Amino acid sequence: MLNVTRSFLDPKVISRLAAVPLTPRFAMQGTVSGKHASPHRGSSIEFAEYRKYVPGDDIRRLDWRAFGRTDRYYVKEFEADTNLRLCVVLDTSGSMGFSSKGMPTKIDYARRIAATLGYLAAQQGDAVGLTTVAEKIVQSIPAKRSAAHLKLILDTLEKAKPQGETLLPAILDELAETLRQRALVVIVSDFFVATEELKRCFEHLRFRKHDVAAFHLLDPQEIEFAFGRPVRFVDMEGNTSVFVEPTEIADRYQKALQNYLVAMQKIVLETGLDYHRVQTSESYEQPLMRFLVGRTRARGVR
Repeated sequence: MLNVTRSFLDPKVISRLAAVPLTPRFAMQGTVSGKHASPHRGSSIEFAEYRKYVPGDDIRRLDWRAFGRTDRYYVKEFEADTNLRLCVVLDTSGSMGFSSKGMPTKIDYARRIAATLGYLAAQQGDAVGLTTVAEKIVQSIPAKRSAAHLKLILDTLEKAKPQGETLLPAILDELAETLRQRALVVIVSDFFVATEELKRCFEHLRFRKHDVAAFHLLDPQEIEFAFGRPVRFVDMEGNTSVFVEPTEIADRYQKALQNYLVAMQKIVLETGLDYHRVQTSESYEQPLMRFLVGRTRARGVR
């Protein structure tokens, strides 16, 4: 294991998760040889396809058995292996500071997910980057491969604080344009933005050939809306508040929540987003394991 320690990194969890490799769903591009499929053809051990010989091809790659069957020259092509580029996008807007009684704040939960994924990627030799966002890009660290770089990522995660409004869709659009190589973009957020805006920016990222995953964090209280007495609700990303009798708005709240979750699921189906809805009451190891195992099963899909 890499020689880095943080309070939000659990070595036992990492050891269990490391048994399942972090893999992209689509071909990656990189600058060094690695373990992930590239969209470019090379000469690694995994056969891809035949193509007709053209003058200038390496004659050592001619398939003589195919020539014997067809009386034509064919060259074997293989998948070129490359390294994965993991780019974690962490929402640090004010709403990520919320937690109900006995639950971790969403930012603390997100910190564990982001740090663990970064550690796992670095441990298998892949490049890791981090972008923290709120109403703007708070901090952006390009993806690199080294233990010192991982330490910088973890230091940044440790210092991340929830504050300000969220302009997540605009920032994701910016990242879609500025990430020059194909990457696995993992967004960790409560996604308190209009669903039509989310769909557009997810489509933008996919158009740029990025593999996009999302961990959608929700506190149990946001699902259950279990309040037994009048409550003052405070906007954590603004300066407004409202004092209400919960029983008078519970039905409308649940209807709005369900409409929102159905809209999110529709986005998943239409954009191919690797989506994981997570309640902060469950161990962060569980959604990470679902994420890793799901990718292993989907390996080879283009």
